[in-house]
Amino acid sequence: MILVDKQLQSLRRNTRGSKDKYALLPTKNGKERTITAAPFVLDLLWKTKQAQDANRKSCGNVFRENGLIFTDPVGNRVTPQALYRAFKLVVTELGMKDVRFHDLRHSYAVISLKSGDDVKTVQENLEHATASFTLDTYGHVTEKMKRDSADRMQAFIQSVRS
Repeated sequence: MILVDKQLQSLRRNTRGSKDKYALLPTKNGKERTITAAPFVLDLLWKTKQAQDANRKSCGNVFRENGLIFTDPVGNRVTPQALYRAFKLVVTELGMKDVRFHDLRHSYAVISLKSGDDVKTVQENLEHATASFTLDTYGHVTEKMKRDSADRMQAFIQSVRS
């Protein structure tokens, strides 16, 4: 389980010659939430923590303690620009250069629904106000989904006939 109770938020827009200031503040809606993560996500977070601990040890007093999970080797926050550049590098290498960062959220939602996650779970994971918004935005019905539904109905009818 992952508890999300803060977000890293810019306090001031960067003006020429000044650095942005950031702070850990309450989430957008002020509510904390708990995410049940897949085991591979927890493994990646654990490996990230181990790498950060090793960096902390090797850097000594230079390492910046700030409570962040994703940092550079000396503990500084990862900037939005650096994250975006890394993302674009990966998607370009995969031959998908037109993919936007927000497309990850869209893909997660569609794949979750197609895989059989119930809409209420997907709604909560995405922090949408209503399940109808989640379905209207991400509930693309595919031919495979229609076939799977027909197959489930067939299996149900056969089970009650027996």
